[in-house]
Amino acid sequence: MPKIARLLLLTLSLMAWLLLAVPIVALVWRLVASGNWQNLPQAEIIISATWLSLKTTFASVLLMIVFGTPLAYVLARWRFTGRRLVRVITELPIVLPPAIAGLALLLTFGRRGIFGTALSAVGLNIPFTALAVIIAQTFVASPFYIRAAQVGFADVSDELENAARVDGASEIRVFWHITLPLALRALSAGLVLAWARAMGEFGATILFAGSLQGRTQTMTLLVYDVFQRDLDTAIWTGLILVAVALITLMLSQWLAREDDL
Repeated sequence: MPKIARLLLLTLSLMAWLLLAVPIVALVWRLVASGNWQNLPQAEIIISATWLSLKTTFASVLLMIVFGTPLAYVLARWRFTGRRLVRVITELPIVLPPAIAGLALLLTFGRRGIFGTALSAVGLNIPFTALAVIIAQTFVASPFYIRAAQVGFADVSDELENAARVDGASEIRVFWHITLPLALRALSAGLVLAWARAMGEFGATILFAGSLQGRTQTMTLLVYDVFQRDLDTAIWTGLILVAVALITLMLSQWLAREDDL
């Protein structure tokens, strides 16, 4: 490669990397420069939002496992009419604007939504509750898990499963003892990414659940709520989320790398 081309490639690559790295460095620099890095401002608010985020994302992950795993298996192994359409709709929340996702959830579970009348009849009002936070997180994050799980299930060799069937194993035993263990790393990597996406969810949550302190105010909503009047609290919360995202990404890449070996 000519020297000029190499220099141009290096320059563009460096500019792209700086565009991604400098904003993260700016968070740390601003906190250090302010002199407030030794004290955690409004610690009780941050702890409350963090605890709520952990509880709701844990519930979201459970929902993804219970409902997303069967769907991923069906999409990976079954062939049926409309399969491509089902897959596209399943992954649509990945690219759907967050505000539209929140609006769609309101029109589905709100008082005047599709299921609103039936839910109100049994005394269940979902919007602006912790349950709304969980539903919003699951809606936007589950496609990441389902997509990874599909890949994991599709990569499992049919020969191993057929050998187990020949030995008399039932379909359930084949799944639990052959398919699931072999696909587990892919499922784990997808689940980690989905959890991180749920932890960082903002747009759909604020429309569907609101930002009520102690009830629906997750860490991302806290950043939005306080950054104009208490920048240090917003930065502290943001750095916690950055640390969580960094650890999650490293774990997901490690799982994916081990799965390739």
